[in-house]
Amino acid sequence: MDGKKDFTLNPVNYPRPNLLAFLEKIQTRGMKYIVIVDPGIGVNSTYGVYQRGIANDVFIKYEGKPYLAQVWPGAVNFPDFLNPKTVEWWGDEIRRFHELVPVDGLWIDMNEVSNFCSGLCTIPEGRICPNGTGPGWICCLECKNITSTRWDDPPYKINASGIQAPVGYKTIATSAVHYNGVREYDAHSIYGFSQSIATHKALQGLKGKRPFILSRSTFVGSGHYAAHWTGDNQGTWKDLRYSISTVLNFGLFGVPMVGADICGFYPAPTEELCNRWIEVGAFYPFSRDHANYYSPRQELYQWESVANSARNALGMRYKLLPYFYTLNYKAHTTGAPIARPLFFSFPNIPELYDVSTQFLVGSSVMVSPVLDQGKTDVKALFPSGTWYNLFDMSQAIVKKELQYLTLDAPLNVVNVHLYQNAIIPMQHGGLISKEARVTPFTLIVTFPSGASDIKAKGNLFLDDDELPEMKLGNGQSTYIDFHATASNATVKLWSEVQEGKFALDKGWFIEKVIVLGTNGTDGAFQINVDGQPMDDTSKVKYSTTEHKYIHNVEDEVDKRHSMMMDIHGLELPLGKNFVMSWKM
Repeated sequence: MDGKKDFTLNPVNYPRPNLLAFLEKIQTRGMKYIVIVDPGIGVNSTYGVYQRGIANDVFIKYEGKPYLAQVWPGAVNFPDFLNPKTVEWWGDEIRRFHELVPVDGLWIDMNEVSNFCSGLCTIPEGRICPNGTGPGWICCLECKNITSTRWDDPPYKINASGIQAPVGYKTIATSAVHYNGVREYDAHSIYGFSQSIATHKALQGLKGKRPFILSRSTFVGSGHYAAHWTGDNQGTWKDLRYSISTVLNFGLFGVPMVGADICGFYPAPTEELCNRWIEVGAFYPFSRDHANYYSPRQELYQWESVANSARNALGMRYKLLPYFYTLNYKAHTTGAPIARPLFFSFPNIPELYDVSTQFLVGSSVMVSPVLDQGKTDVKALFPSGTWYNLFDMSQAIVKKELQYLTLDAPLNVVNVHLYQNAIIPMQHGGLISKEARVTPFTLIVTFPSGASDIKAKGNLFLDDDELPEMKLGNGQSTYIDFHATASNATVKLWSEVQEGKFALDKGWFIEKVIVLGTNGTDGAFQINVDGQPMDDTSKVKYSTTEHKYIHNVEDEVDKRHSMMMDIHGLELPLGKNFVMSWKM
C-alpha cells in the first residue's frame, strides 16, 4: 500500500509495471495473489477512496459526523456495511483496485473493528499523527471517553481485553450509529460478517469466479462467504496446542475453512516449535505460515530441519487434495466440518468428548501430533478398529477397545492414520495445486485387518474450482461414490458416477488401487468399465506387502495375517462406472 491506505500501490516498492509482470508470471503458473485490506479508510482529502466514500455518505456516524478512529494509515473512518450504498461503493473500489492490480482474492483484517484509540476523537492541530516513529498502534488522536450513555456504559460489564475496560475500548464507540439508526452496540459483532458479504459480492461480480476471502472477524454465517484464521496467536507451545481446539471450534461454528498462523504470529518461534507446527498446520483446512511484520523471518525454508518437515507434511497434504476438496464440498452442502473432533466419528465414546490434542480430517484421517517441547514420541488415543499409517501403509494398529498408545515421532515425523472401512482418493501431489490436480488418481481402500464380510466406502467431488458454487447440475462437475466389499474370498471395488462428462473431458483416471487389510490375491482381475469387460488386463500388475502390526499386545490380532496390496497399471476413467473384482 501507499502509506497503508486501502486500494493503493506503493510506487517505490511496488511499481505497477513490475508488479503486473510478477503477477503474469505466477498466475500463468496457476498461483494466486491475495492482498490485505483493512476497513479503516484514511482521512485524506487527496485520497480518491476517501473522497468517494464521503460523497456517497458511506461511513458510520457519531452525532451526525463520520466517526473518527485511528488504524495503520492514521486517522480513519469506518465504512458502514449495513448501508446498501456502502456495499455498492465498496464493490466499486474493489473493481477499481482490480483494474490496477488483478488480485485473486482479499484478506480482510482488523475488522472487529480494531481501533488504536477509544472514545470520541479529533485530529490534533499542530502535530503530525502518526509521526512515523515508534510502533504504529499507539493512539495519537485527541480523544475523550464516552461514558454518558447506557450504550457506552451498560449496566452489564464485560471483561474487555482482560482489564475490565469499557465495552467500546479500542473499537468503535458503542453509541455510534449505522444505517437506519442501528447502534454499534447492536451491530458490533456482525461488522466483519457484513464486510465479508460485501467483499464476496464485489469479488464475484468481477469475473463471476468463486471468491477467496480471508477474514479475521466472523459471526454465525461467515463460513458461507469467507475463510478464517485464528488471529494474532503466539509462537509458543501453548498456542500450538490451543490451535487445534480453536480450529475444531470454528468447524462447529460453521466456518470450515479455518487455520492458525503456523509457527505463530509473534514472538519468534524456535526451530523445534516450527517443525512441530508445520506438521500440525499442514492438516489445517486453511494452512498458512504467517508472522508479525516486526518478527524475524520464519518462512519454512529458513531452517533445513523445518524444510524437511514441511516437505513431508505438506507433500502429503497435496496428495490428499482430492480428499480435502471433497470435504469442502460436503461442508458447503451439509455443513459438516473439514477438521473434526474425534467424537464426530465415534459419538458413543464419552472419553473422546474432551480430546483436543488429536483431530480428524473428515471421518477417516486422524492426526496425532507432537505438542510438547523436547518430545520424540506422542501419546495418542486410538478407538477400537484398524488404523493404518498414512506415511507407511504397511504398518497397522489393531485395537479391540479404546486405548492410549505411545508412538515414535522423531523431529520430522507426524503420525497420521487412516481408519478402517474408508476409500480415500489421492493424487501424486505437486508444488502447487494446479499441478497436483492433473495427476492420476490412487484409491486407498482400508478394510479392517483380517476380518470377513467387510465393506468400505468413500466419495470424490470434482469441478473446475473457480465456479461460483460447488454443485452438480452445471455440466462442469462430477461426483463419484466408491464402494468395496470383501466376502466369500472375493474382493469387489466399484464406482457410481454422477455427471461423468466433466471428469472424462479432463482425462482424469485411476492408475492405482491400494487395498489394506485383505489376504492378497490370485492375480486374476476382472474389470468392467461402463458394463463392458476390459479385454486386456495384461498391464495390470500387483505387489503385496505383509502388514506389520504396531503396538499389538496380548494376541489382539489373533495371529492373523493381512496384506497391503498395490494394484497398478490401471487406466480406469474416473467419469465412467467401473467394477473390479478378484479372489483372495
